[in-house]
Order: sequence, then C-alpha cells, then structure tokens
Amino acid sequence: MSAPAGATVASELAAVRKRLQAAGIADPLLDARLLIAEVVGFSLTDFVMKPDRSLTTEEQARIDAMVERRAAGEPVHRILGHREFHGLDLLLSRETLEPRPDTEVLVDTLLPALKAAVSARGSARILDLGTGTGAICLALLKECPEATGVGSDISADALETASRNAFRNDLGGRFEPVQSDWFEKISGRFDIIVSNPPYIRSDIVATLDREVRHHDPLAALDGGQDGLAPYRLIAAEAGRFLVENGIVGVEIGFDQRLDVSAIFSSHGFSLLDALKDYGGNDRVLTFRR
Repeated sequence: MSAPAGATVASELAAVRKRLQAAGIADPLLDARLLIAEVVGFSLTDFVMKPDRSLTTEEQARIDAMVERRAAGEPVHRILGHREFHGLDLLLSRETLEPRPDTEVLVDTLLPALKAAVSARGSARILDLGTGTGAICLALLKECPEATGVGSDISADALETASRNAFRNDLGGRFEPVQSDWFEKISGRFDIIVSNPPYIRSDIVATLDREVRHHDPLAALDGGQDGLAPYRLIAAEAGRFLVENGIVGVEIGFDQRLDVSAIFSSHGFSLLDALKDYGGNDRVLTFRR
C-alpha cells in the first residue's frame, strides 16, 4: 500500500488516502492525516507547512500497519489509543466506550449548575455513573477547579483507564474511581449526578455499524429489552444521593426523550432542560427533584 522508499509525508498521505478510499472509509483524508500525524508527531497544520518531511522505513512500517487495521474497519481512535474530548486527551481501552463529540453537549449543559453549586457552597461533588474513560466527570472537573468527582463503573479495566486519564490531565487529586454496580458501593451526596448509560435496545445491538458493534464494549451499549433499564434504575435511586436542589443529567438515544422524561417524572423529578446534539437529535436531559 505504502508510498515507495524515500517517501515524504505528502506522498504517503496520498497513498494512504487512496488505500482507505478503496476500503470504503467515510473520511479517508482525515483518517490518513490522523494516522500519519500519530507516527511522525505532526499537528494538522504541519501537513501544510512540512509536506516534504521524509519518512524513515520504520515510520512507514508503523503507518502501514495502522492503515491496514483502519481498512479492516477498526475505528481510527481505537488504533491511536486515545481521543480528544472537551479539551482533554483521553486514553481508550478495551472496556471503555470511545467518547463522542455529542457527549460534550451533556458536559456543557451541566457546567452552569456545577458552577452555581460552587458559588453557593464553595465546593461541589459530581458522581459519574458508568464513567468509562472518565470523560464526562474529568471534563467537568477541568472546567471547575473547586469541584471533586467520583467516577463509578462495574469494569475494573474502565476504572484503571479513567484513573490514568485523571492523572495525565492533572486531575488525579480530585477524581476518585469506585468499582460499583450503579449505586451499590456509592456513599454520600452529590450536587450533580451524571450518566451516559447503555441505551440501545438489546435486539438493535447486532444491527449497529460494524465499527461500533465490533469495537465498543457490549456492556456500554446494551440498555436491555427496551433500552430504558438504566434510566429506571438511576431515577429510582438518585434521590437518595442528591443534595437539596441537586441535578441529574443523562445522555439519551434519539427517540427516548418522552420515555426517559416519564420515568424520571414517576420518581418525583421535573425536567429542566432537553437539548439536541450536533446532528439535531434529542441527546441530553436534565432533571431536578
């Protein structure tokens, strides 16, 4: 696949783009840039400024190996092993969901409430249920230095990754990982309880895009028979762990706004905000009890 010996970044970029295009990859140029940049340490502007930078044989071999994985359908950020989210560089691992840009809407929606809690009391606590990479909790902590957070997950692999992400982003002192099946091992009260839970119906999981189906952890996708099981659990239990006027924020599937709102309403919560993602789909709901 690769450009010939003595290749430059520009010739390699052309060859990689052609290979990914032939494999049916949706955005071959962007993915080619990301893979090459990882190996040669380029920023995206470096491709314009230094196109004649020559590649070593070892660099070409590393790029080739990554490109073949991408051509076979492995997501580009899984190959890189990390992904940017809300200004943080986050490591990924086998049992973590890859944080998506749409989840940044959830972070931005909760920030004003978090800052209001800090203004009122001088500090605030966050609970991130099913924390995965730690993305949501860590992004909130980054924006609010007076806050501390607990990231809970049933997966030891995910918690290890979240801890590493906390320390590599200088947030380790304010982030506590807890291995817990939802609220089982959680104690204390929180100003914000947040979750991007599994919300895909069990019968739909097998039909998902191959990049999700083969590479995202099933436990982070499957929300039970109707996709709503986690919301029932969170709505039933969250009240015991919230401070007075505390907020619950959840990410939802595109067609779940009415159902999830009804579940929380049945447990005494009122809907504060319903926001759409960058594609115009319902994505974030916040509630107060």
